[in-house]
Amino acid sequence: MSQTKPLRVGMVGYAFMGAAHSHAWRTAPRFFDLPLAPELTAVAGRNEEGVRAAARKFGWDSVETDWRRLMERDDIDLVDICTPGNTHAEIAIAALEAGKHVLCEKPLANSVEEAERMVAAAEAAAARGVLSMCGFSYRRTPALALAKRMVDDGRLGELRHIRAQYLQDWLSDADAPLTWRLDKAKSGSGSLGDIGAHSIDAAQWITGRNITGVSALLETFVKERPLGGDFVGLGGHGGSDGPRGPVTVDDAALFTARFEGAPDGGAAAGGGPSSGPVGVFEATRFALGRKNAMRLELNGTKGSLAFDFEDMNSLQFYDSAQEPDAGFRKIMVTEPSHPYTGNWWPTGHGLGYEHGFTHQVVDLVTAIGGGEQPSPSFADALQVQKVLAAVEASADNSSRWQHV
Repeated sequence: MSQTKPLRVGMVGYAFMGAAHSHAWRTAPRFFDLPLAPELTAVAGRNEEGVRAAARKFGWDSVETDWRRLMERDDIDLVDICTPGNTHAEIAIAALEAGKHVLCEKPLANSVEEAERMVAAAEAAAARGVLSMCGFSYRRTPALALAKRMVDDGRLGELRHIRAQYLQDWLSDADAPLTWRLDKAKSGSGSLGDIGAHSIDAAQWITGRNITGVSALLETFVKERPLGGDFVGLGGHGGSDGPRGPVTVDDAALFTARFEGAPDGGAAAGGGPSSGPVGVFEATRFALGRKNAMRLELNGTKGSLAFDFEDMNSLQFYDSAQEPDAGFRKIMVTEPSHPYTGNWWPTGHGLGYEHGFTHQVVDLVTAIGGGEQPSPSFADALQVQKVLAAVEASADNSSRWQHV
């Protein structure tokens, strides 16, 4: 009886994303048949006490306090990057040049220039059979994967509107501590890159259309925050009388967008060439009461789809031909015929946030096992990076239209 070849993983970073990725690497082979067997070989972090505690908690076999050691180890096949954006390019390029496959958290980098260097390294590595993927995990939410299937099948007809919101509230307290996510040098941007990038990727992926131009507004509501305090989740509470530091990223991002026309050059409903749907995007971490409302709505000539991650196991669908007077109907995305769900629980037993990361591992390992380019590629993530840059450029120029 033959044994499945191992895929020995080295992960850099062990906080929020490190925990989610660790769970995914452990869980994926227990619910899905994979061509390679993931092994949690090593986790790297600068704080020795912290990284050792993470290794014990999450099940990693060994630790490193310098990520460069992972590149030197012969027992590492893939490097998983779960660090702030300012480190992504250096780590990813080093890993690819060392012959390691790479999974890199989103956004791909902190600038278009960094992302372009990562794409060049990825393309050179792919020619040697070394593969890479960017971790836009919401693509693996079953309801959004079903939405893409329905759009690809023509259920919505010609697309007209894309409406995207990503609403959180963990920064609403003006005394929440200053963390790396509020430092542009480390994070690249605020709500725009942290959560807005997910909306941009999901919208482009589901529609199959890239954004070609934007008009944007960025706002920072709280200019300074406490340098310390009690950290809870992503935020927490700092003392109002202690030292404070500057917030150098946006708290909220809003922009309108134009998408590409029909990929096949199809005509619009009135007979002329399609100029592409229009989009409205909003990302904020100041929407009190909204904990993780990643929302997407698409309106076409035949129907509409609507999704909200706070009700992540369902998809709203309106079919103008079948139900012209009934409005939206709710599809519970828990059937074996729906994306990913057949490997989990009986119908009606929903999934959670962590399952998207498990599905991400499944798709990545399947692609590596088959020698195929995983999706989204670094090139796909570069397109998102270009949209982020265009949004910032527009906001810096009185919201003038900015081509991507």
